Amino acid sequence: MPESPDPGDAFRVLAPPEAAGQRADRFLADAIGSLSRSRVKALILAGHARRDEQALSDPAEAVRAAACYALRLPPPIPARPAPQPIPLAVLHEDEQLIVLDKPAGLVVHPAPGNLDGTLVNALLAHAGGSLGGIGGVLRPGIVHRLDKDTSGVMVVAKTEAAEAALASAFQARTIERAYLALCWGVPAPARGELSGAIGRDPRERKRMAVRPGGKPALTRYRTLRAWHGAVSLLECRLATGRTHQIRVHLAHAGHPLVGDPVYLRRVPATARLLPESLRRACLDFPRQALHAARLGFRHPASGLPLSFETAPPGDFASLLAALDQDRDQALDQDRDQGRAASR
Repeated sequence: MPESPDPGDAFRVLAPPEAAGQRADRFLADAIGSLSRSRVKALILAGHARRDEQALSDPAEAVRAAACYALRLPPPIPARPAPQPIPLAVLHEDEQLIVLDKPAGLVVHPAPGNLDGTLVNALLAHAGGSLGGIGGVLRPGIVHRLDKDTSGVMVVAKTEAAEAALASAFQARTIERAYLALCWGVPAPARGELSGAIGRDPRERKRMAVRPGGKPALTRYRTLRAWHGAVSLLECRLATGRTHQIRVHLAHAGHPLVGDPVYLRRVPATARLLPESLRRACLDFPRQALHAARLGFRHPASGLPLSFETAPPGDFASLLAALDQDRDQALDQDRDQGRAASR
């Protein structure tokens, strides 16, 4: 019988010899009895399971006899998000929609680990009850998302008609989306396409990966600036909209984003090409250097084309300014040396 001696665990089970070799999710579901295997699998993938006090992340892992398995139930998500007065940078608003500049660090909608303090909570406070019946209860008006630490332009629907029209436009890929991405290395050619089907990484379920059986994905890019052959600023345009698409495609191509906590696993070889101060600034950048700079679409009611553009936020802009300053100083030195040599 499962027991719960630790208040942090909902269930704790000691695996008997006959359970050896079973899938972990099936064993736990059978032992607990009150949870389905799919629920147990989801809890394992979400990081709520342990084996002998070590994280258990693979639902298919073979059970080890005499091992102690613990499963924790996260706190329930409120049925309806609560309005919270969180400041929003609104670029445009009318009766149909809101366009805003999402800051880095703001989660879009409530989920385990982020039950409040999200963009949805802020929108409910900003727009009153007009968003309450739009879309899913936990995601009113949300027709697309940006990762928590990605900044930039987003559009939110305020009516069911606007939500349907915008969702259809995203699905039909008629939305213009351009991102600024600071990556390690210099992609070749300077303008091109990154393709590859994207699906869950079978080894780490919180990551995505280019893999067989994934969903087709296409990212178009062009290089805007490069420094020392070490880092490049790209404009990336999405032809599809898969989870972590730009981050995954660039990492798969050998050019992970500066600061990416998920897809940058080691110090890039090109980092040594940077002066020490810039190398440290890039390696210490605390998030993925990705900004949704431009969003264009047709208004769901009037049909008129709308386009919105924002500059990168302060931390991103400061890093670019430091890189540019170094490049300008190097150009000035080259010009001075050229003048001296010609005398």
